Amino acid sequence: MSHRGSELLEWLTQKLRPRPRPTPTVPTPTVPAPTVPTPGGPPVPSGEPCFTADFSSPEQWVAGRSWAYPGGGPVNPGDNKLDYLVPDAEYSRSGVFRASRRPDGKWNTGLLTTEGSAEEFTVRAGDILEARVLLPTEMGAWPAIWTWRDGRNEIDVFEYHPDNPNLLELSNHVNGSGSYYTDASIRPGAWLDLKVEFGARSVVWWVNGVRAFADTKGVGRDWRAYLIVNLSVCAGRYHPAPERGVTAMSYEVEALRVHRP
Repeated sequence: MSHRGSELLEWLTQKLRPRPRPTPTVPTPTVPAPTVPTPGGPPVPSGEPCFTADFSSPEQWVAGRSWAYPGGGPVNPGDNKLDYLVPDAEYSRSGVFRASRRPDGKWNTGLLTTEGSAEEFTVRAGDILEARVLLPTEMGAWPAIWTWRDGRNEIDVFEYHPDNPNLLELSNHVNGSGSYYTDASIRPGAWLDLKVEFGARSVVWWVNGVRAFADTKGVGRDWRAYLIVNLSVCAGRYHPAPERGVTAMSYEVEALRVHRP
């Protein structure tokens, strides 16, 4: 083979030799950081509380009636509840709020409010409420601590539904804000320590000592409202109604205090 032929053969060999393909560059996916509650414990109120709940006291609390329900109760079907409010002391006066199934499909439920009581206590802008509660376990249970006055002024210290086992609903209905706060410490049958500062410029919630939500909306300087503590029962539109075999449910409020700076 001639020298020129050798060069041609070498050139063809180089052209036909398989070449390694470049490794494609794959971008690293961006994972959003989880939402972490703002650190910092709740304020430590100074002095004695201006209100310490005694659920057995008729001077502090009215049982089984609330103007937050149409006509004062006993039912509130427009809010998708199976409630039938009862004044029976066994349903609320011990601090254990109960509900029991009725033959007509409604549920006898316990509710206490400071509205209409001899003392007619109202929380005001700047007050700090603290409570210790035992969450229910039964599907359909709807416990809450909230405020109400003249068809408005509602702040939900908390609402809970066992079908969302790790979630609390924290809401300011006065100025349209709220949060779904989730944490492993929240679960059916768990004890929770709650604290809320009804700030004129921001309502702030703490759960088990952790600041869960600050709404930066507040309630305004002139806000005041009555307290309501109750156990409602879901009718099934927004959260599951109780299972057929369940005939009773409860949740407990071990302590409730209000401090006024």
